[in-house]
Amino acid sequence: MDFVYDDYQKNICYPQKNNIFESLNLTPYKEVKVLILGQDPYHQPNQAMGLAFSVNKGVKIPPSLKNIYKELSQDLNIKIPDTGDLTPWAKQGVLLMNAIWTVRKDQPLSHKEKGWEIFTDAIISILNKKNKPMVFVLWGSFARKKKSLITNKKHLIIENVHPSPLSAYRGFFGAKPFSKINDFLIKNQFQPINYIL
Repeated sequence: MDFVYDDYQKNICYPQKNNIFESLNLTPYKEVKVLILGQDPYHQPNQAMGLAFSVNKGVKIPPSLKNIYKELSQDLNIKIPDTGDLTPWAKQGVLLMNAIWTVRKDQPLSHKEKGWEIFTDAIISILNKKNKPMVFVLWGSFARKKKSLITNKKHLIIENVHPSPLSAYRGFFGAKPFSKINDFLIKNQFQPINYIL
């Protein structure tokens, strides 16, 4: 955190300091039914808001999130949302967490290997110990490296290529992750996620 606070003083960093832990604020441990793991926050102005893949209302929807929405629409036959704000998902128990929680403007992965990964791994390990079954969604090689931390056979792991334009056509499209999540939740007597935004 010393590094993070220092970098926030010297450079423009995202998300805003008061939003760094927004994912945990909106989706506390007891409420987590699904973890969707991202890499690091968006590095352009006004995008990062503390939830992986999410942007504030009124902000142009980034390419990865556009692809998530395309797959969501194909999978569950719902209208593609016109907002990039995933707060309603977070409030239903979807922990939208990045492996790295902060970033310097225009410099993706600039806060890599500063300690965030240790913090994220600890959260994944704690969630793995949950008695209640939950879903871990690992998109992209960065997230898939965390699979070894998920050893509890009660949980469902959904892994695939990243939804970015560079890789989405190599298996992300057509994988139907959203219906798989909800089928698992229903099977385990949980309320399914309402993905309509």
